[in-house]
Amino acid sequence: MPMFEYKCSQCGRVEEVLQKTAKVVKQTCPDCKKPMDKLFSSFAVGVGQAGSSKCISCTDRGCPHAGGMD
Repeated sequence: MPMFEYKCSQCGRVEEVLQKTAKVVKQTCPDCKKPMDKLFSSFAVGVGQAGSSKCISCTDRGCPHAGGMD
């Protein structure tokens, strides 16, 4: 499930929310109860573990970031 960032239009609080992409839900600030705006953010890149040939975020089926599938 993707993670989205929202920023409060009133107090500026930033929240990360796990949310299904197909489900559109208006987020409200937990502090001041005002509407939150969805932020445009970049994607995350997996970080390799020391002594490992695969990324932390890759599955056991292989890591394409380590030069191909295992």
